Amino acid sequence: MKRSSEEEWSSAGVSDRPPYQAAKARIHQILAITHPNDRASRVFGFFIIALIILNVIAVILQTVKWLNDNYGSAFYYFELASVVVFSVEYVLRLWSCTVEEKYARPIVGRLRYVVSPMALVDLAAIAPFYPLAFLGIRTADTAAIRALRLFRLMRLFKATRYSQSFYIMGRVLRAKKEQVLVAVLMVAILLVLLSSVMYFVERNIDHEGGEFSSIPAALWWGISTLSTVGYGDIYPVTIAGKIVGAIVALLGIGLFAMPAGILASGFAEELRTRHEHTKTCPHCGREIE
Repeated sequence: MKRSSEEEWSSAGVSDRPPYQAAKARIHQILAITHPNDRASRVFGFFIIALIILNVIAVILQTVKWLNDNYGSAFYYFELASVVVFSVEYVLRLWSCTVEEKYARPIVGRLRYVVSPMALVDLAAIAPFYPLAFLGIRTADTAAIRALRLFRLMRLFKATRYSQSFYIMGRVLRAKKEQVLVAVLMVAILLVLLSSVMYFVERNIDHEGGEFSSIPAALWWGISTLSTVGYGDIYPVTIAGKIVGAIVALLGIGLFAMPAGILASGFAEELRTRHEHTKTCPHCGREIE
């Protein structure tokens, strides 16, 4: 009887290994790869994403004073349970990462994994809890503790490893990084140039709205104008300043659209490429790459 594609994927490269190595490889598949044809991997991914979303909601709700006052203990124990789950996940990832060739060396490989971007995100998501728990702090609300608790929002970035959309975004950013960098550099050069011109044009004006006291102050004006936000807290009052402001406003419409256009074309190219390299499994009818 022919096995399903899911069974073939789950056992690929696992059954022919010693039991210890097979278990490590299978755990790595579930935790790190999240293949669409692997039910266990999908279930684990959905569970972690749901837990991350609930954690972010909890962080937001804790900022509501009456909720925190009445349900502080519930928030704490939910946080404790979540940290236990995320800590176990982190340890298992660290243990099983040696399955990958680049992390194959037991000590050096794991050290390399620890400093990888996603491993640092995983660590930042759980690390702030432990000093607070060690000190027995649950309800204190000093600035330092609030800053530590804010790091819990880093868990939101953990969801990126379970989403194909974020994976595609990463590929697009890597493919278009030179073009995006050039566009950002052009915006930065224009911002500094026009803000400096505005400072020299407006600096001698003593007026309620003439607050171009320095180039950094003019840079703030330039950012809000180039981005077409225009807060109105700083604005030119001279004829020359208004002309420069009009030029900046018009240029901002096109310049800030450049990176968006580059990324949009990159997404279109990536989706077209993925579609061209996607085939249908003759046994289960699912799309495979």
